[in-house]
Amino acid sequence: MTTVPRKHTVFSLEQAVGAAPNLAALQERIRVSRACLELVKPLIPAMLHKQIQAGPIGDGEWCLLVGSAAASTKLRQLLPAIQKRLTENGTQVLSIRLKIQSPQR
Repeated sequence: MTTVPRKHTVFSLEQAVGAAPNLAALQERIRVSRACLELVKPLIPAMLHKQIQAGPIGDGEWCLLVGSAAASTKLRQLLPAIQKRLTENGTQVLSIRLKIQSPQR
């Protein structure tokens, strides 16, 4: 039994993502989530920017990943203004969830 050598084709990450619909959809959701964060960042105190990351988005819900309970508490106070900014800019975010990230070890 002989094996036929296979040609290895090298794809860029963008090509691979474009060829797989599920990955393309995931990439788009990541882009939208990051765009939402950039949209609302001016409403968030600068000292908190490093503690907040864009998280999953889908089905009308957006998750913000927060670095501490204190930052989460402050962000919770800002949620009405954040929601208003998102709505005014035509996003499909109906609710925002905050998730405190556990420290990396």
